[in-house]
Amino acid sequence: MGAGMAGRVLAAGFPLAVYNRNREKADPFSNAGALVAGSPREAASRADIILSMVADDAASRSVWLGADGALAGASRGATLIESSTLTVGWVLELAAAAAQLGCELLDAPVTGTKPHAASGELLFLVGGSASALATVRPMLSVMGRDIIHLGATGSGALMKLVNNFVCGVQAASFAEAAALIGAGGLDRERAFSILTSGAPGSMLVKRVADRVLANDFTPNFLLHLMAKDLRYSIEEGSRCGLALQTAAAALGVFQHAVATGHGDEDFSAVVKSVP
Repeated sequence: MGAGMAGRVLAAGFPLAVYNRNREKADPFSNAGALVAGSPREAASRADIILSMVADDAASRSVWLGADGALAGASRGATLIESSTLTVGWVLELAAAAAQLGCELLDAPVTGTKPHAASGELLFLVGGSASALATVRPMLSVMGRDIIHLGATGSGALMKLVNNFVCGVQAASFAEAAALIGAGGLDRERAFSILTSGAPGSMLVKRVADRVLANDFTPNFLLHLMAKDLRYSIEEGSRCGLALQTAAAALGVFQHAVATGHGDEDFSAVVKSVP
């Protein structure tokens, strides 16, 4: 995702410094005119806008905090953007740390997959101030088809968790449906066609069905990250006094898929773990 986003920024003519924990993944951007930094701090020290796209809270903390973290290199007045799918609690903690340095944070996670990132068709879900969003909107616009300002800091992070837990529930239910179709001896292609063309046929269900029929589980969105997002959603629900029972059930299905060796496949591979 980050590579596709960086490619869009470069193509639009913005000066860019990039950092990746695996330097080999960042090296191609050097040939395209970007500075490949040796640390998040070095990358941030050259930027008015600092954007992170990583896997989870732990990776985000590692990128932003510490002596070599991006916050250590951020200049006063810089706008920080966290586009990863994270807990609301960590986003609020990061925003407070940024404010102490005279910077402002936007939580701006995205919906979409790697092809959407590469083609500039992401949807940004933004929490934070309208003034900070106005500052970074020109850059976000080259990466996304739309930018939705949801409200105060944490709003974008919460909406992304809601979005992904609904996706996870749909994928888990389709996996069980596929198992029942097989156990009952129905023709799989016909049954899938009925589901995808009828009321259950969301874009996500159609995508999972297509992957299953093609037997193609090359990752666009890693299965273990969907399990992570379901877990974060359940934790956020608990913080709000809600028991997200369907999310909990879906998490069990995805955890079983991880345990049976499918964590590094596309999340649609969850169908392979349901008997």
